[in-house]
Amino acid sequence: MAPRKIIIDTDPGQDDAVAILLALASPEELDVLGITAVAGNVPLALTEKNARIVCELAKKTDTPVFAGCSEPMARKLVTAEHVHGKSGLDGPQLADPTMALQDMHAVDFLINALRSEAPGTVTLVPIGPLTNLGVAFSRAPDIIDRVQEIVIMGGAYFEVGNITPAAEFNIYVDPEAADIVFKSGVPLVAMPLDVTHKALTTRARVDAFAGLGNEVGRMVAEWTSFFERFDKEKYGSEGAPLHDPCTIAYLLQPDLFSGRHVNVEVELTSELTRGMTVADWWRVTQRPANATFMGDVDADAFFRLLTDRLARL
Repeated sequence: MAPRKIIIDTDPGQDDAVAILLALASPEELDVLGITAVAGNVPLALTEKNARIVCELAKKTDTPVFAGCSEPMARKLVTAEHVHGKSGLDGPQLADPTMALQDMHAVDFLINALRSEAPGTVTLVPIGPLTNLGVAFSRAPDIIDRVQEIVIMGGAYFEVGNITPAAEFNIYVDPEAADIVFKSGVPLVAMPLDVTHKALTTRARVDAFAGLGNEVGRMVAEWTSFFERFDKEKYGSEGAPLHDPCTIAYLLQPDLFSGRHVNVEVELTSELTRGMTVADWWRVTQRPANATFMGDVDADAFFRLLTDRLARL
């Protein structure tokens, strides 16, 4: 079977970096058509740079990287340096990338790719704020029906929020874009905090990355060690949630995850709950289901998959 064509939309971020590495380590299953950067964890100038750093780390410099939107569709940008550091990839120091940034805007790439590939053959994997997708769908609505599936890291229900009491960061940064995506009608799988908070980087799991004996393993171990300091203090947990790689792991081994196909609406107006993903988990409304909202993950199998694949790079 031919590998599945995907586009990763991202704002790296240590956990974004691990997600990209997992995808690039899995060419038999995943054909990464391109990586589109968006402002989120840090501003766009850093996220597009970080995406290229990760491609070079994986020795996949033929992967095209595109810079996208520098601001949300209707809001002022909110960033997360308090979690990821000033660079977004704080921890071990890496040299600036030498591979070129593509000249085309990420939104134009998304539109062109979906128009040029056969309908229903491209999966979008947004693991940052949804601005690039929201703008692309608004500008070129003909591409919406051509998307095979969207697998997103974003939202929360039982775990509520991580940037406000009610909202998860990726949705909060650009709720208008998220609203467009959730209402698009494209088959959508969401990896909310309810799942990612069960995929924790314990000491043994980080040591397994370090023990791979390659540069990628060493970097991932150091990145996750840096990244987890914030969440361990915040949540009092043994490790930190490894959010974004859950999307790629789902594409590789969907049976690792379980959830429900329910209605999910994005709150846009309330100052208290802006960006909240209101998931009708118990199906108490008549609103039609529009997303498979995941609720659980086999964490041990997830980390085995991740470690095995990173060993390839």
